[in-house]
Amino acid sequence: MFKSKKLFIAMAFSTLLIGGCSKDSSEVKESNKVDDGTAIEEPVQEGAFVAPLTGEAVKEEITQRPIIVTVNNHPKARPQSGIEAADIIYEMLAEGNVTRLLAVYQSELPENVGPVRSARSYFVDLAKGYGAFYVAHGYSPEAKSMLTNNVVDNINGMDYDGTLFKRSKDRVAPHNSYITSENILNGAKKVGASMSYHEKVQEAFYEPDERGKIGNETSRVDIYYGNSEYFHNSYLYDKQSNRYGRQSAGVDTKDMLTGDTLSFSNVLFFEMKHRTIDNEGRQEIDLTSGGKAYVCQNGYMREVKWANIDGIPMAVEESGELVKLVPGKSWVNFVPTSPGLQAMVKTQP
Repeated sequence: MFKSKKLFIAMAFSTLLIGGCSKDSSEVKESNKVDDGTAIEEPVQEGAFVAPLTGEAVKEEITQRPIIVTVNNHPKARPQSGIEAADIIYEMLAEGNVTRLLAVYQSELPENVGPVRSARSYFVDLAKGYGAFYVAHGYSPEAKSMLTNNVVDNINGMDYDGTLFKRSKDRVAPHNSYITSENILNGAKKVGASMSYHEKVQEAFYEPDERGKIGNETSRVDIYYGNSEYFHNSYLYDKQSNRYGRQSAGVDTKDMLTGDTLSFSNVLFFEMKHRTIDNEGRQEIDLTSGGKAYVCQNGYMREVKWANIDGIPMAVEESGELVKLVPGKSWVNFVPTSPGLQAMVKTQP
C-alpha cells in the first residue's frame, strides 16, 4: 500500500527536520551476559548523548520536539504503519472496550504513519505533558474545544483531509487516513509550531552494568480489554534479545511499512480511574491522581506505583524515585480501576 521503508531525517533547527538515531543493520553490537548466562545484546556506546525517551546512545544530542500521533487500533486498521519507529506507545480505551494508540516519536520518524484517528481530551493532556506536536484526525467534543483553544500545537485531519492527510484506497473510512513525516513537518510550518525541544522530558534508565531483576519471573503477560479477543494482548519475553514481543488475538504486532514484528524493552501497566461520559461510550481517564502499576522488564514483573510527573504519568518506586527502565522502546497500557490490574492482567512463569 505504501513504500516499505523508513525515512530517517537529520537534525536541523532551521529547516524543522527530525534528528535521531537510525537502526543501521551494519552497526556493531556488543554482547553482555546476565546472571543466568543469557547473552544480551547492547548497542556500542557511541558519543556522549542519550535519547531522552529510550535511553539509547546516540551520536548527536536530540533536539527534536516529540511528536504524538493518535493511531487507530481497530482490527480493521491493523497492521498499522510507522509504529515500529515510536520511542513509546501508549494504549488506552477510547470508547467502550476499543483501544487506541498514542505513538510518541522523537528519536526517529517513519515515512508514513497511520491509520490516524480522532483525539480525546486525555490524549491532548498527555501531548501537553510531553510538550509535543500533536497529530490526530477528528476529535471528541471535549478534545475539539482543547485543540481549538491551542492547548497543544496540533494539526487535525478535519482541517487537512486530502491535503496533509491522505486516504488509502485499500481500507475504508474511518480506518484509512495516513500522514507522511514530510506532511507532519509541513503542518508544523502551517500553524507556526516550533519543532525544537524545550521541555526536556527524560526517563530514568539502567546503566550498562546494571541489570535489575526484581519481582516475579514471567515469560508471558496478558491483558484483556473487555471480552473481545481482538483486544486480548499478549507480551512474550525472549531471553536472547531481552525484549518482549507483542500479539493481539494471537497475531504478532507488526509494522506494515517494514513487515517487522515489534518488540519492547519495557511493558508497563498503569491502573487509572475511567468514567463513561456519553452515549457513545467515550471515556474520561484520570491521568493525575496516581495509583498502582506493574512494570515488566528483563523477564520479571513487579508491582510499583505511577504518579503524574510534570504532566506525564510515570512509574515510580515507593520512595517516589522514577522506576529505572531498560534502554529501548516501551509500551504503556492504561488500565481501568474497575475491574483493575489484578483482574485484567494475567501472567505465566
